[in-house]
Amino acid sequence: MTLETISLGAGCFWCVEAIFQRFNGVKKVESGYMGGKIENPTYKQVCTGTTGHAEIIKIDFDNEIITLDDILEAFWQTHNPTTLNKQGGDEGTQYRSAIFYYNENQKKIAEESKNKFKSSFSDPIVTEITQASVFYKAEDYHQNYYNDNSFQPYCSFVISPKIKKLKEKFESKLSK
Repeated sequence: MTLETISLGAGCFWCVEAIFQRFNGVKKVESGYMGGKIENPTYKQVCTGTTGHAEIIKIDFDNEIITLDDILEAFWQTHNPTTLNKQGGDEGTQYRSAIFYYNENQKKIAEESKNKFKSSFSDPIVTEITQASVFYKAEDYHQNYYNDNSFQPYCSFVISPKIKKLKEKFESKLSK
């Protein structure tokens, strides 16, 4: 087993976490914050949009089971990378589309993936590709949010349809 880490921002981390937890080969997904200018930010602070942090997930995956290319394919297809600082009803820099890489090979793969998928969208991709910085784990109640709260209205109306779409597009790569 060869573990690798990548961090992704694609709007609300509850949605992104729920998607990537379902992939075979993904060993751990944590919701948190990255890319900002203050240490140990809280959810309340990040929600103001003034800290510079993005809501992200940190994914630890076995690259012998799932590749970074596979993860990025799902990333491009499960959010809108063409809207600057906005995903659905969520607006602000904390909801930006971002790939935070941990080494030069990941940066290269991310840039190639972005180029590969740009023709899939009618508008330009605005996703930032940035070197990972300090990861600040979000508060405990944000972890495993969808799995623990799928009955909540936000989960039912926003996340559940994304999970359904994920199952249709990526069934062979999902955990049973």
